[in-house]
This record gives sequence, C-alpha cells and structure tokens, in this order.
Amino acid sequence: MQEETTLAPHAAWIQHRDDLHAWLATLPGDAALGFDTEFMRRNTFYPQLALVQLGWNGQYALVDPVAFDIGDALQPLIGQGDAVTVMHSASEVLEALSPFLPHGPRTLFDTQIAAAFVGMGLGISYRALVAELAGAELDKGETRSDWLQRPLTESQRAYATLDVVYLKTVHEQLAERLAQRDRAAWHAEDCERLKQRACYRGGDAQPQRTFRSASDWRPEQRALLRRVLLWRDQSARTLDRPRPWLLEDAAVMSLVQQPPRSAGELDARTRGQRALRSPQRVELLDVLQRAVDADEIAGTDTIPEAPQGEAKRALAAMKDCVDKQATELDLPPGLLCPRKVLEEYVVTAQWPEFLEGWRRAILAEPLSKLLP
Repeated sequence: MQEETTLAPHAAWIQHRDDLHAWLATLPGDAALGFDTEFMRRNTFYPQLALVQLGWNGQYALVDPVAFDIGDALQPLIGQGDAVTVMHSASEVLEALSPFLPHGPRTLFDTQIAAAFVGMGLGISYRALVAELAGAELDKGETRSDWLQRPLTESQRAYATLDVVYLKTVHEQLAERLAQRDRAAWHAEDCERLKQRACYRGGDAQPQRTFRSASDWRPEQRALLRRVLLWRDQSARTLDRPRPWLLEDAAVMSLVQQPPRSAGELDARTRGQRALRSPQRVELLDVLQRAVDADEIAGTDTIPEAPQGEAKRALAAMKDCVDKQATELDLPPGLLCPRKVLEEYVVTAQWPEFLEGWRRAILAEPLSKLLP
C-alpha cells in the first residue's frame, strides 16, 4: 500500500474537568477509545505525565493533565466501565497514568502485542504499524519535544493528535486478524499481565537477582547487595530522582564488595552522584556498615548464574524446542518465551511466572523433559 502523509484533524484542547466529563459523556459505554500520552522522564524517577490524547469515531481531544486531576473523569468509562482502551506499547503509558488510574484501564487492547500475535513481528513501532495497516506516514519531528511547556506549539498538537487518529483502523484490523487466528484470548491475557506489571507501584523485593556477576558472592555479600539496592530504590522513589543519580550499578558493586570505613571514604568513592546529598550519604554509610544478620541472609534469594555445562546444553535444546513450537504456531519465539526466561528456568528448575497461562499448556511438558 502506498504511503501518504496526512494532516492532523482538529482536536479539542481540554484544560478543565467539566470539559473532559462532557467530551467523554458523548461516547457509548462500550467505545473502543484510542488512547496515548506524552510524558517526560529526564530528571525524575516517576514519569511526568504531560499530555493525554483521546480519539473515538473521528472525534479527538488533547487533555492537559498538568491543569487538573484527570483521574475522576477517566475512571467511570475507562477504569470501571466497558470501554476498550486501545494503546500501542502500553507499558510506559500505563506507568505514567498510574497516579490517575492506579489499576489501569479495565480492558486494554495493546496494538503492539496484537501485531506480534498476527505475524507482524515482535516490538513493531506504531509508525511502521500505521504505514502497514493505514497507508499513512507519521511525522517524527516532535518525538523529543518538551511536552511540559505551555502553550504547546501547533506542530506539537498536530503530532500528538496523529498518534490517536489511526488507532481505530489499526485496532479494527488487528482485532479481526486475532479472531481469524483464534488468538484473541491469548492477546487479552498478555494485555492483562502487562497492565498488572506496569501499574505495580512497588519495587522489586529481590533486585539483586539481576546482578548476575554477583552470583558467586558469599551469602552475606549477596544480602548486603540486596540491602543497598532496596535502599537505592526507596530513596529514588522518595526523592523522585533516577536510581543512577543516587548510585550507579558499578558504584553499588564496588561499595558492597569493599564497604567504606568512614564518611570521608564514602564521599571520595561516590563523588559525582548527583542526588547523593549529605542526608543520603549518612543513610548509605549506615546501610553499608551495619552487620548482616542471619534473617537477612535467609531472606535473600540466590542469584541465577549463567548456564554452564549440562545446563548450557539443556538451554540450547530448550531454545530449539521453543523455536519449533513458535514456528508451528506462527509466533515470534521471543513472544512465546524469551531467552532470559529459559536461562533462569534451566538454572533454577522453577517454572517461570512468565510462562503461566496459555504458554504453560504449550511448553510445560516439552521443556520440563529437557531440564538437566
């Protein structure tokens, strides 16, 4: 299909709660509502929601979430009602929305996930999806705009509106293809899983598990690593600053392996950490110097190591099994089971949470037979 560039249609600019209520009131209860956001995340832990774009049946609205609390207006239709909320690559959008919609939309249709289920590849961009299904080319000129500035430029408004203009066409075509392949239930399950993960506001209780290079550390070192990472995560949330601004990963590893003996040594070894001020340095020194007790060690999960020997050979066999099943189902192997999930399974022999649901029925029996 030949691509053509399309001008953005008019979108209402909404800065007041009553106006948003009125706009949403015109929609049927079971509307398929195109939904997108613009947010900023340069200097903060939490994304700063800067704009919400809505589209339904040729009507469009740009909502200013800086001007008022949008949550009470969105909840009845989206959070609690029967509307289908259509988004593309919804994870970060849901995270940015979580202060207003803590549990996300009741029914989510993620077009990127749907595209993977119908043979269009894993992680396809919205721009590519629109080009393929709507024959239109989206402008990328405002991708890195300052969306918190007011007023927005005409170019910004046009760019933002076009992000929801084609969601209706994309949604309808993908929903039809999902039905043809009998994949609608699988897609809905993955959307629900994505929604729960993205809307979870707590941190990882076992963050040390991702630090594979520490897998051979002594138990008390792993417990201290977990303690420092938990402190960093909570401090970043409290200060609303990116985690690396408090401590970069390399600094975490160095401090845990060789804890500083004094405040002066800590200052010297953490110089340049932008959010690590005097109060945080005092806290961190205590976190590092306090003795690790038996309860902390018992409460710290082991860190999965890289597969070696028999485990490595089993991993290769599992990867072949996943590839074969994916080919038979006409699914991307990474959608069926990412490699990192297999790596953890082959080392721990514990069935991964990611493989629950529809994936278990396909993979549990053949993969379990391949465990070393």
